[in-house]
Amino acid sequence: MRELVKLVCTECGDENYHTTKNKKTTPDRLEMSKYCPRTRKYTLHREKK
Repeated sequence: MRELVKLVCTECGDENYHTTKNKKTTPDRLEMSKYCPRTRKYTLHREKK
């Protein structure tokens, strides 16, 4: 039931993180505040389609 997803930075567009999510409990896209090494700050990362 868990699916591997990629998290993409909203500012620079890099795929920095990989994580898993349960599609049954969270059907919408995942959004997390993570560290982006390119911009050197914490930015919003969204699940790649």
